[in-house]
Amino acid sequence: MTEADAQKTSSFGFRDVEAGEKVRLVRGVFDRVASRYDLMNDLMSGGVHRLWKDAAAARLNPRPGETILDVAGGTGDMARRYARMARRAQERTGGADARVVVLDYNAEMIAAGVEKGGEPEMVWTVGDAMAMPLPDAAVDAYSISFGIRNVADVQAALHEARRVLKPGGRFLCLEFSRPVAAPIRAAYDAWSFNAIPRIGEWVAKDRDSYQYLVESIRRFPDQATFKAMIEAAGFRNVTVTNLTGGVAALHHGWAI
Repeated sequence: MTEADAQKTSSFGFRDVEAGEKVRLVRGVFDRVASRYDLMNDLMSGGVHRLWKDAAAARLNPRPGETILDVAGGTGDMARRYARMARRAQERTGGADARVVVLDYNAEMIAAGVEKGGEPEMVWTVGDAMAMPLPDAAVDAYSISFGIRNVADVQAALHEARRVLKPGGRFLCLEFSRPVAAPIRAAYDAWSFNAIPRIGEWVAKDRDSYQYLVESIRRFPDQATFKAMIEAAGFRNVTVTNLTGGVAALHHGWAI
């Protein structure tokens, strides 16, 4: 990150901070929560995040021989899905082994994922979503799940995604979004602002990190705005699929 980039502002929860400061703050959040990250996901969502991730993996549709990049891949939840799906497809149709690259800015999250165990197709690396250590047109599919709202410059990360994808490559982003119906929004607000920080305090011994989580979701662009940002990065045929009434949304596009 250049000095000019560091002086840009970015949201950290409900606060606006310098972009470089957000990078440091987010790293601290995930340093603290890495060991309880997967357990907290189950508790916060009642396990529903697993259904969302299954839907996202089905949309990406990993194939034999592909290189799939899972950005902000953390403990490898999505990458394991991709690897297993590609292997099942390979068993049916033949072809080369897939390669699933898990990239995360936070070394503690990568370490937690490695300790949890992976699949033969998976490789792990520490890297920045805004400046990835990959050449142009290097991957067949790019995935980021519940991570893009944590980067200091979302638009820069989207352009970087477009850079590393091959022509015809697939972009997929699974992220918390805006519930489409008022009753769902009210229930979701009550749960997230009242329960999630308390669960974080009890289970992860870290209320502040989960308060940030809730606030970061509210600051993230809504479905239509984020779709326009993806298109501005050069993706085409971008679609949006709301999950659980828009609590999460799946954005999918093509590098064509």
